[in-house]
Amino acid sequence: MPKHFEQAPGLHEASVPETEGYVFNQTMMRIKDPERSMDFYTRVMGMRLVRKLEFPEMKFTLYFMAYLDDRHANRVPHDDGHRTTYTFGREAILELTHNWGTENDNDFSYHNGNNEPQGFGHIGIAVPDVYSACDRFEKLGVEFVKKPDDGKMKGLAFIKDPDGYWIEILQPNMIEKQRRQA
Repeated sequence: MPKHFEQAPGLHEASVPETEGYVFNQTMMRIKDPERSMDFYTRVMGMRLVRKLEFPEMKFTLYFMAYLDDRHANRVPHDDGHRTTYTFGREAILELTHNWGTENDNDFSYHNGNNEPQGFGHIGIAVPDVYSACDRFEKLGVEFVKKPDDGKMKGLAFIKDPDGYWIEILQPNMIEKQRRQA
C-alpha cells in the first residue's frame, strides 16, 4: 500500500519508524487581550479552555483551547499535572499565547500573516452547516473576510478573531455536495 494518498513533488515514500506515535498537537497564535480572545473562542466559536499555564517569571500565559463534546470533556483529568499531559497528548489544540502588558498598549497589534509580507494564513474550523454557522456569526457581529457565496470558492467563509487572525469556516462535505449538484 502506498504511504501517501496523493502525489506531490518531494514526498518521501519510505516508512519513518522513528516518528511512530507523533501527534500534531497544537497551533500557537499570540493574542493581545486574553479577555477578548477567551470570549471570542468560547462564546462565538464554542471551544473549551482545557489548560491555562502561567509563567510569571517570563510574563506570559498560555491558553489551550479545544473542541470537546460533553462526553469527551468528562474524560479530561481534573488534576493539573494529568490535565497538562492530556493537553499535550491530544490532537488539534489551539494555543493562545498572551505576553503580559500588550492589552494595555493601544498601538500594539500582531501581524495576521495575510497582510504583506504574507506568511501564516489561517486556521480552519469544520462545521456541520457553513451557512447556519455564518448566519450566527453575522448576528454576533463577527467580522468577515469572505462570506460563503462571495468570490469563486462557494460554500466556505473566512472570519477574523479579535487579533485579526483569519479562521476558515468550512463544511467537510461541501465540495462533494457541489460536485453532485453540478
